[in-house]
Amino acid sequence: MQLHSVAIYCASSNKIRPSYIDAAERLGAEFAKHGLRLIYGDGGIGLMAAAARGALSEGGEVIGVIPQFMVDQGWNNPNSTQTIITQTMHERKATICDMADAMVALPGGIGTFEELLECLTWKQLGLHNCPVVILNTDGYYDRLLSCIEYMIEEQMMRPIHRDMFTVVSQPEDVIQAILSSPKWDPNTRRLAAI
Repeated sequence: MQLHSVAIYCASSNKIRPSYIDAAERLGAEFAKHGLRLIYGDGGIGLMAAAARGALSEGGEVIGVIPQFMVDQGWNNPNSTQTIITQTMHERKATICDMADAMVALPGGIGTFEELLECLTWKQLGLHNCPVVILNTDGYYDRLLSCIEYMIEEQMMRPIHRDMFTVVSQPEDVIQAILSSPKWDPNTRRLAAI
């Protein structure tokens, strides 16, 4: 696969475990060391800022995508290499997805979950076939992963849908997880309905 840009979804909170911040910064640095462009929501605090800081510390390119109303609140990161301003959240998410060759979810709140689940929904429907990796720092996503297993058990999803994403616990394992992700056939959309 051609891997040039990776999107991340993650928290914009600073009131979180230092280990989450450290992992985000290490991930950003890993992307830069491998010549990968970081695409993110342009947040100036939390894990978004930490990942950007890590990438920039290694000379990486960081592209932030943020709606105008968030810029008006001063939530953007002035250190991004490039900032793309959108009019809506929907446009922001679509732009990030369109620019990325792979997506990675770090710990985050309801917005991060929404972005991750929308990304998986689009993949399930064959609207993209990009690798999706969940960086499960300190077991943050264990409960969501258990919920997905319960969905499969309850036949809300098929077992093959486990192949839509890969889970790793260390930021240094993310790039290899992207490169070795199972190839997702967009024709699998016929399996979206149970």
